[in-house]
Amino acid sequence: MTDNILIAGFGGQGILFAGKILVYAGMASGKEVSWLPSYGPEMRGGTCNCSVVISDEPIGSPLVITPDVLIALNTPSLEKFINNVKPGGVVLIDTTMCDAKVTREDVKVFALPATEMADTNDLKGGANIILLGKLLGETKILTEEAFAKAVEKVVPISKPKLRENDMRALTLGMQY
Repeated sequence: MTDNILIAGFGGQGILFAGKILVYAGMASGKEVSWLPSYGPEMRGGTCNCSVVISDEPIGSPLVITPDVLIALNTPSLEKFINNVKPGGVVLIDTTMCDAKVTREDVKVFALPATEMADTNDLKGGANIILLGKLLGETKILTEEAFAKAVEKVVPISKPKLRENDMRALTLGMQY
């Protein structure tokens, strides 16, 4: 089984961080993984996306062109990538930052106000992790335990509050 995931938004939304978390969770699950970031020259505030592949088999290419899963954190990203999602795929949208609607009927769409949820729960900047929580809750691509191991690996031990916040954000997304 191979899951091709594309996470897209603008710089500063934690796109690359979310991809790293998925990759480390995949490794914690004994999977083959790849992580390929792509961002515009502006970096913070510019366009940004991240290709993540999680597989039971060796990965031929790290580039995700036709994702099984699209996580869109803003309107331009949704509009740019929605037509590339495989039929039967999953699309997760942050409706706080994205007002576009998905008209495709051959994909499963989960729309949630992730940025608003993060802000109202004192998790500023946690929309990316809330969307990952929704992904894990709906698809079971990875386990919560693997995610916790990934957070331990990626977030420095010197920042225990960030680790705690990421786990809270994950739970919020899973329960939405």
